[in-house]
Amino acid sequence: MRHFHRCSLSPDAVLERADRFFGALGLTRGGADARSRTFGGSLGTMTLTVKMEGGHYTFVEVHTDQVGESRIDKNVKKYFNELHRAADPRHQIEAGY
Repeated sequence: MRHFHRCSLSPDAVLERADRFFGALGLTRGGADARSRTFGGSLGTMTLTVKMEGGHYTFVEVHTDQVGESRIDKNVKKYFNELHRAADPRHQIEAGY
């Protein structure tokens, strides 16, 4: 699946948080460069890339090797929530229903 998120954190901060978040899930960091990371483990494999967009926004894109919404996809969404909280700690995340 493909997921994306825009935030006001720097690309370096996004990647540093990804290393901690996905490492804590037991995923092993594979390939890495200045703007991307690959993680893999029993949950599946995912590739995270970041790029600057529109001046002060960072575009975060994640591709997983899963067909439907799997455990790794749900954890990607949790990671996006963490990025949102880091960018705006006052924001309360609530259900939309």
